[in-house]
Amino acid sequence: MATIIACYKWVLDEQDIKINPGSLDLDTSRAKSKISDYDRNAIEEAVLQEEKTGAEVASLTFGNSKAKQSLKDALSRGPAKAYWVNDELADKADALVTANVLAAALKKIGQYDVILCGEGASDTYAQQVGPRIATLLGIPAITFVSEMKIESDKVIATRKIGDCTEEVSVSFPVVVTLLPEINKPRIPSLKQVLGAAKKPTTEWSIADLGLTTEEVTAKNKVKSIKGFVMSRKNVIYKEGTPTDKVASLVASLTKEGVL
Repeated sequence: MATIIACYKWVLDEQDIKINPGSLDLDTSRAKSKISDYDRNAIEEAVLQEEKTGAEVASLTFGNSKAKQSLKDALSRGPAKAYWVNDELADKADALVTANVLAAALKKIGQYDVILCGEGASDTYAQQVGPRIATLLGIPAITFVSEMKIESDKVIATRKIGDCTEEVSVSFPVVVTLLPEINKPRIPSLKQVLGAAKKPTTEWSIADLGLTTEEVTAKNKVKSIKGFVMSRKNVIYKEGTPTDKVASLVASLTKEGVL
């Protein structure tokens, strides 16, 4: 029976983030948090594989003290247990630090056959954490996965790369990063939400993982984040027949290099 660990990130809900018109600074004062949309696909796929193969599923996250509320949400989606690395350093962590922490946590867990990650986080979408984890653990990684199945001791996955696809087969253990089209995450029922509170959780700090100062020091430092305002041309085609208007639109788009 395979052991699947779904990694996820607790992020700000982008629909709650406001942009100050003058400075373009982000106002996150009223923003709630959620499991990254793409990581919900990772949790859902882990549970789907459990339903098909009887695999054992756990979730794993790295976040500050506020991420504690994510455990119940993650567990309500199906995993049998949750692991949480609780440290305020998560606020300033880049992909390198996040991967170092998650890889160290996975080593501490000890048993993993398939490690699932979203292709990227919904806040940064750096697309680095999954492959970095695989490198640190010395195991293969399958990226851009749109479909997967587990057979015996291997993962058979369909990768979507540009305008083509390829099928690959990799023996355990393996890291798999998933595209959002792979599934539609379920909405937990009231029974599942209530049952999540009874499932076991394990909490560690970075100090418990034996990482060096260098391994938890971010290489990328964010000085500020500004909102983006798009200037629109607002061209209106009024003259001529509908066919003429469409032709004018196509000609303009072609001139701009859009078509």
